Amino acid sequence: MTRTDHLIICEHCDCVYEKVALAKHQTALCPRCGGVLQRHNGLSVEQRLALSLTAAVLWIFANFYPVMSISLQGLKNSATLWDSVLALSQGPITFMAMVAAIAMIIAPVIQLLLLIWVLSYALAARRSPAFKLCMRWLETLRPWSMLEVCLLGAMVAVFKLAGLLDVLPGIGLFALAVLSLLLIRIAGRDVRDLWEIL
Repeated sequence: MTRTDHLIICEHCDCVYEKVALAKHQTALCPRCGGVLQRHNGLSVEQRLALSLTAAVLWIFANFYPVMSISLQGLKNSATLWDSVLALSQGPITFMAMVAAIAMIIAPVIQLLLLIWVLSYALAARRSPAFKLCMRWLETLRPWSMLEVCLLGAMVAVFKLAGLLDVLPGIGLFALAVLSLLLIRIAGRDVRDLWEIL
């Protein structure tokens, strides 16, 4: 049986290439379509697991602490991510509440739980139970996790409302910003190289 673990397939045009060892900050591009084939990932399994656990703590802060507080003439109100989903569910666009809940809350936490599960076993140089299923779900959830879009929306709201009301960014907004960066780093395309490590 022919070994294929040294090959890589371009996900954009399906061309097959041999994998190469990349140095720091290097990226391998497909000569045919220009798509990214490989990126250098300098994180070890221990570092990925530590960042995943940190991201899980930040997810708790981002979801249960206020994203922003608004005050006007002595009246004060604050809102969390859950509050925004509940507000959407009260109107005629209930479907959007479900999409927002999946993109901002559910998909990121499932990604983090799957990463922690896979990486905790990888720390002992073993494949986790249901490894293939976990890796497929990580790949499937990647486009659904849209924390960075939520972050941009929250930032726009803060700047727009700042001219009309007293707006204070909350702990949840800062946690959301750092969580977005961490998820891009640990749950992006580079998660595929766990197949090779294990």
